[in-house]
Amino acid sequence: MIVKPFEQIVTEHGPMVLRVCRAVLGPADAEDAWSETFLSALKAYPELPADANVQAWLVTIAHRKAVDVTRAQARRPLPVGEIPDRPGNAETFTGDLWDALARLPDKQRLAVAYHYLAGLPYREIAQITGGTADAARRAAADGVKALRATYPLEGAHP
Repeated sequence: MIVKPFEQIVTEHGPMVLRVCRAVLGPADAEDAWSETFLSALKAYPELPADANVQAWLVTIAHRKAVDVTRAQARRPLPVGEIPDRPGNAETFTGDLWDALARLPDKQRLAVAYHYLAGLPYREIAQITGGTADAARRAAADGVKALRATYPLEGAHP
C-alpha cells in the first residue's frame, strides 16, 4: 500500500481538525491546538499502520491537545469584575455558534464536534472520550437540542 505524504494528510484533514479544535476550545485557542495536533501527528505518522483511519487518529490527537489546553486554562487565575449574588438566568442566547458550543457541557460539546464536524461514528467517539457509543449518541443529541434552543436557525420551524 502506498503511504501518502504527510503534507497531503494536512491538506485533506487540516480544515476538519481546525473545525473540531474551534468547536472544542473556541476560536482563541484553536489554531495553537491545530498546530500542536499536526506536530504530534508528524512525529507519529511514520509508525501509523497503513490501514489506520487517519481522520479518527487526528481527532484523537486533537482531543488530547484540547484536554491539555483545558487543563492549562483551569490552572490560570481569571480576573473577574463583580461576583454575582446568584447564578445567571436562562436567557435566550444571542452570541455566535462558537459561544453556544462553548456553553455546552464538555461531553456534549465533544460529541457534537466529533460527530457533526469531524464525521466520526459514535463508536469512535466513545473510544476517544471514554464511555459507550450509546452515551456518545445521547450526548450529541442533547448537545444539538441545547444548541437549537439557544441558537435558533433563521427560518427554522419549531
